[in-house]
Amino acid sequence: MADESDTFGVAVAVAGLQGLLLEPANATDAVRRLAEVARDLAPMATGAGVTLVDTHGVPTSTAVTDPVVEQLDALQYELGEGPCLTAWDTVTVQSVEDTTTDLRWPHWALAAAAAGVRSVLSVPLVHRGEEIGAVKIYAAEPHAFTEHEEHLLQLLATAVSALLGCAATTESLRRTTAALQSTLAERQTVQQAVGVLMERHDLGPEPAHTLLLRAAREQRTTVHALAVRVVHRSDDPRL
Repeated sequence: MADESDTFGVAVAVAGLQGLLLEPANATDAVRRLAEVARDLAPMATGAGVTLVDTHGVPTSTAVTDPVVEQLDALQYELGEGPCLTAWDTVTVQSVEDTTTDLRWPHWALAAAAAGVRSVLSVPLVHRGEEIGAVKIYAAEPHAFTEHEEHLLQLLATAVSALLGCAATTESLRRTTAALQSTLAERQTVQQAVGVLMERHDLGPEPAHTLLLRAAREQRTTVHALAVRVVHRSDDPRL
C-alpha cells in the first residue's frame, strides 16, 4: 500500500497535468506527460503508455515514452489481444509477471518477450462509468511490479480519468479519432496479408499469422509495414 509521501507525489503530478488537460492546445502534451508520470511511479519500469478509446471502441496509443512501447501497443491493436486491451474491455487491472510464461495473449506475449519486455501492468481509465482507455507500464525484468506499484497506478488512473473525461471534447482529442481510423486501416492490411500468406503457402490462419509476426521480428520492422509489402507482392516470408 502506498504511504502518504507516495500519495502526495501522485497528487502533485495530477495537479501539474490538470491545467494542461483542460486547455485544448496542451492536451496532447498532457497525455504524453501522463505516460512519463506513470513510468516514473515504478522504479523498475522502462516504459509506459496511455491508450484512449473512441466511442466506437477503437484504440490508439495516444502517448508512449519509447519506441518499444509504441511497437507493442500497435501490435496489440493489430492482433486484437493484449493486457492493455483487456484492461479496457473488462475494466480490470491486468498484471503480467512474466511474458515468457503468461500465455493469455500468446502472439502478443511472444513478441513482447522478444522485444525485451517481461513485466506489464495495465490499469483501465474510467470516467462516469465509461471506459475511455488504459494506462500501462512495462519492465525488462520479470516480476517487476508489486501491489505497491499497482495501487499507485490506480490512484493516478482514477484522478486522471476525470481530467481526460473533461478534455474529451477538445479539438486535440478529436484529432485522436483520425489516428484511430488509421489504426483500423492498418489492422485490415494485416488481415489481408495473412490471407495472402494462407493462399500462397497453403496455411491456416494461425500459422500464417505466426509467419507474419516472426518475419517482422526477424526483419526488425513493424507488422503493418511488412503486411503492406506482402499485400503488394514485394515480399514473401517463408516458413
